[in-house]
Amino acid sequence: MSFSQKTCSDIINHLKNDQLDVLAIGGGITGAGVALQAAAAHLKTGLIEMQDFAEGTSSRSTKLVHGGIRYLKTFDVEVVADTVQERAVVQGIAPHIPRPKQMILPIYDEPEATFSMFSVKIAMDLYDKLANVTGEFANKVISKEEVLQLEPDLDPHNLLGAGIYLDFENNDARLVIENIKQAAADGGLMASHVQALQINHNEKGQVNGVHVRDLLTQEEFDIRAKIVINTAGPWSDQVRKLDTKYHGSQQIRPTKGVHLVVDDSKLKVPTATYFDTGKQDGRMVFVIPRFNKTYFGTTDTDYQGDFQHPEVTQDDVDYLLEIINRRYPHVHLTIDDIEASWAGLRPLLSANGGSDYNGGSDYNGGTKKSISETSFNQLIKAVNQYQSGKIGRSDVEKVLNNLQAAQSEKTPSASSVSRGSSLTVDDDGLLNLAGGKITDYRKMAAGALQKIKSILAADFAMQVQLPDSKKLQVAGGHFDPTQVDENIKKYTQIGVDKGLSEAEANKIANLFGSNAPQIFALADHTTAAPGLSLGETLALHYSLDNEMTLTAVDYLLRRTNHILFEADTIDQIKQPVIDEMARYFQWDNQRKQQETENLDKAIQQSQLADLKRQDD
Repeated sequence: MSFSQKTCSDIINHLKNDQLDVLAIGGGITGAGVALQAAAAHLKTGLIEMQDFAEGTSSRSTKLVHGGIRYLKTFDVEVVADTVQERAVVQGIAPHIPRPKQMILPIYDEPEATFSMFSVKIAMDLYDKLANVTGEFANKVISKEEVLQLEPDLDPHNLLGAGIYLDFENNDARLVIENIKQAAADGGLMASHVQALQINHNEKGQVNGVHVRDLLTQEEFDIRAKIVINTAGPWSDQVRKLDTKYHGSQQIRPTKGVHLVVDDSKLKVPTATYFDTGKQDGRMVFVIPRFNKTYFGTTDTDYQGDFQHPEVTQDDVDYLLEIINRRYPHVHLTIDDIEASWAGLRPLLSANGGSDYNGGSDYNGGTKKSISETSFNQLIKAVNQYQSGKIGRSDVEKVLNNLQAAQSEKTPSASSVSRGSSLTVDDDGLLNLAGGKITDYRKMAAGALQKIKSILAADFAMQVQLPDSKKLQVAGGHFDPTQVDENIKKYTQIGVDKGLSEAEANKIANLFGSNAPQIFALADHTTAAPGLSLGETLALHYSLDNEMTLTAVDYLLRRTNHILFEADTIDQIKQPVIDEMARYFQWDNQRKQQETENLDKAIQQSQLADLKRQDD
């Protein structure tokens, strides 16, 4: 079944004319998980997303299905048990996406270090027991000398040794689109570029749908639904404000996380590495190899800017480069070495404090901090300069962010707010599924479906049979999760038999999983597009036909991650991709020029072109 621009009008017509059982607002991982389970339960399911699927938070993570070993610093055993067990479930339902990866955790003798050599072994043993890890991935402790043999560029000063344990890499945007595709295949109405404008109510004041705008046609219409669930991530509070009957407090405290990518010739690590920043700020940083690149992050800073376009700032770059150059003193990375980057917002629950993978659980002093006279004057000065056109909005936002901690009482630092989730029902029936992290998405959705089932039974006399979501495999994941390598090898051979190189066939097999044979089958009646290899052409055509890929940015950033991890070839491939999409979609010259400009803008933003110009 096609899921493409050709089916957009049909999806919109059904959204206009059908009464849905469930409508999700937000097409990130949370909404995608809800839609998949609802559609599998044979509920009339809809989902709307105002951007591309996964365009927000869910394509901007650290790209791990992280086990949360840091929780064990304070022996939060229940949290880690839930996390590692759920990670195993996600690997089973999307076996082509999460992949096991050893993680090195160097231990330094520094003030406020997260772990000592003693405590890390205790934590890892408990972690392995909770995750049922044995064999080649079982944890071990290695000496300082062994660490430096693995990572000779690491700073040896105060290095004690390291722990090595199991974690999982992830392709966050692929996980979302595979959930979305499966929901669509099961009858769900999945619509990108549709914006919620207002929550609608029936004569009893209960939510019964949403007034929306199709951003592709600018048409406005109503979607009728028995249950509306807010799965908008960082935008959750904004969606609630579309409900005139809601007068509650803000639930989400968004924080910004930044990651930077360099070529592995500049910084090479044998496997993912995770260490304290050395700045005694309660944070830890990942350094992760992927393909022939190395990326590192993340930051955790409170955010009050444009949710749709969070940007990497000079302060973000300086912070991460300072940490990396301290931990790897011989690499001497500069901003010119950065090939790609991304910034994303985390939908943290403001009411929750606690540890997370990137922070501890301590409060910022635990006492109320008032704004100093100096800070107050800085704010007034910034506002006056903005009004007179001397500085930009981002400069004012920076001042506000610096003041936020001082304005709060007993507020945990941005990096210590819990990633816990929340499922609530407002007085008028609007469901809100907020917070959480990628590892928890399936479990969060299952909890929401239980609530949806009870509401449909009580208010609409509907009896719903829910599927076992632990066995509900996503698109591309329909194979034995205990035989991942064997299946990927089998799919790769199919591609080789169709005339692709082994490297190209393997890349497609890893990216698309059990859908790879469908892609390779296109070779029977498809020739390579000008400027593209046969494999690149087949993957592009499949994505246009089956993944609601509407723009070159959709394809090169979120469907394939080419912009992030293959920046050295993006200039060669971008025009052939646009040319082939223009032919496929029959774009006129004006549309083709606009797509080219949008792609160039996305590439320049990822490559930090503006910051590099300022640095010259």
